[in-house]
Amino acid sequence: MTSTRLSHAVEPFYLPVRDEVELFSAAYEQRIPVLLKGPTGSGKTRFVEHMAWRLFGDRPDAPAEPLVTVSCHDDLTSADLVGRYLLSGEGTTWLDGPLTKAVRSGALCYLDEVVEARKDTTVILHALTDHRRMLPIERLGTTIQAHDDFLLVISYNPGYQVATKDLKPSTRQRFMAIEFDYPASDLETQIIAHEADLDETRAGQLAFLGEQLRRLGEAGVIDGPGTRLLVHVGELMVKGIAPRRACEVGLVQALSDDSDVQRAIVDVVSAIFPE
Repeated sequence: MTSTRLSHAVEPFYLPVRDEVELFSAAYEQRIPVLLKGPTGSGKTRFVEHMAWRLFGDRPDAPAEPLVTVSCHDDLTSADLVGRYLLSGEGTTWLDGPLTKAVRSGALCYLDEVVEARKDTTVILHALTDHRRMLPIERLGTTIQAHDDFLLVISYNPGYQVATKDLKPSTRQRFMAIEFDYPASDLETQIIAHEADLDETRAGQLAFLGEQLRRLGEAGVIDGPGTRLLVHVGELMVKGIAPRRACEVGLVQALSDDSDVQRAIVDVVSAIFPE
């Protein structure tokens, strides 16, 4: 299990694509759980960080850890989220998991790629995501009432899911959903320029490259590059790596191991960065 916590000293950079900020804010005011759907690298995690900053950044009563993020995976169990007893020389001690901590403190709890977790993890979310807003903890024989400020946010990438790893309707219908996609080229240029500290001309070329490669993705040749991947290429350029070489190590190798596909990607790269 990976759990990360956010410092709110600096506003996380985020450029809205549509009305996602207004939708999330409305959902939070009504304490409606939120599902973020979209491809890898489309900004879902950064969006949640930005919204946590908006909601808690200037509040004196904000929890010490306003956002708890858990990256879900195949081995993640409900005990990893809720907590477990630990053995020590002094006996057994209960340790809250990240979900329980967020429920108690009133933080946002973000379960990234929730369908990757084992099925028993989604079952424990049900009582938290309806009018009860409660977290049952079987091992303690108790139920915790969620703090008034608590909100559950989950994400998944529909394009990567298989039938055995899809959200059940009984879970999906407990959330309002915000759909994410890659930003338009002009917006993505601004994001790359800011995040990589790259000049706008190069940033625009990378955004155009991403747009062209996503067309290969639409044809089923590759999974198109996310904005995050383009930012990494830009960061290499800023450090003096030649554009084509930066694309080769930061993009081509990351998108495919197939030599034919790699050659096709290199052709697109070479057309945009001829030197």
